Amino acid sequence: MRPHAPLIAFVLAAAPLIGQAQILTRPLSGAQAAEFDRCMKAAGDDKAAARKCVQATIDGETGRPPEETQPTPATPPTEPVPPPLPPNEPATTPPTEPVTPDVPPPTEIPPTPTEPATEPATEPHGEPTQAERDFEAIYGQEYADPTLPAPAATPAVYDPWERYNRGMHRFNNAVDRGVARPLARGYVKVVPRPFRLGVSNFFNNLGQPVSAINALLQGKPKQAGQSLGRFLLNSTLGIGGIFDPASDAKLPNKSEDFGQTLGVWGWKRSRFVELPLFGPRTLRDSFGMVGDAPLSPLRQVEADRVRIPLQGLQLVDVRAQLLATDSFREGAEDDYALVRDAWMQRRDYQIFGDRMNSDDADSLPDYLQDDTNPQVPVDAMPVMPTDGG
Repeated sequence: MRPHAPLIAFVLAAAPLIGQAQILTRPLSGAQAAEFDRCMKAAGDDKAAARKCVQATIDGETGRPPEETQPTPATPPTEPVPPPLPPNEPATTPPTEPVTPDVPPPTEIPPTPTEPATEPATEPHGEPTQAERDFEAIYGQEYADPTLPAPAATPAVYDPWERYNRGMHRFNNAVDRGVARPLARGYVKVVPRPFRLGVSNFFNNLGQPVSAINALLQGKPKQAGQSLGRFLLNSTLGIGGIFDPASDAKLPNKSEDFGQTLGVWGWKRSRFVELPLFGPRTLRDSFGMVGDAPLSPLRQVEADRVRIPLQGLQLVDVRAQLLATDSFREGAEDDYALVRDAWMQRRDYQIFGDRMNSDDADSLPDYLQDDTNPQVPVDAMPVMPTDGG
């Protein structure tokens, strides 16, 4: 007989008994399997004898000894069959044959619940369960927990000129789609990345003296010294700022402007305004641009044939840095609100984020400590004509 013949014969012979006999819920032991194999060989083609073997195996599995004196499978057993145990109670009668160590443990059938589960969604005293706390940590949904401190409230954007700003936003988007973005994409496609990085480093280095002055006005002499150190190191060893050895020297890259200085001095809340071609700003930052303009390095270049190409290259470089953010705006339901809120949150961090505890500031990731924010620079402001021009 083939290796699987006893199992096949057992299934075929047990088919008529499924409605009457108990179904085995765990594998046969070695002794039971040998006894069943011997019985089936002796039965041969006699179906009635095969049913006896199956019935004897089933009775042995439920704790009763196999009966070999039954005349036919339809004849009731001579001994009373104990009633089956309820599904929620385990069997207490040990099996007739000991289970060998190499036999896998019995497969347990989970109890059938008689009533629907009525577990409370929260822990006693109204506290959220651990699952709810995990959900809150991942998705930010809040649950009422009197032991937790009040969450930090993000200040609402002050935008009383929203109607005008939305119209200007549409105008700026049209200019961006028609001029700025195609130029930036062509610039990225034509100019290799090392050269683009050198251009970004060059213009960033030109802004370090203005950052140093504003850091000093904000009462941050250490940062002012670091900005001056970056400028001197990158201008010399970095060949005019094309390379950035200052970052390798662990000098942080901080960007400060007069708009941030006004915020530190007390002008905390300022209405949002979108300027033509310059994009999102606040009224405070608009005055800040006027304060920074006289210190702008490029505006000190009097020759138009040098200054204007440099200003154009700087604008294309800034727009190329912002290409990575275009994917976040695609499909936005309200592009104006998205740009406004994101810009205001970033601006608030630039002004007030470095006022936190020094230990907390040191634990911030690098991308937050480097608070440069690509935007249309004050260098792009047109130079008023002079007699000596």
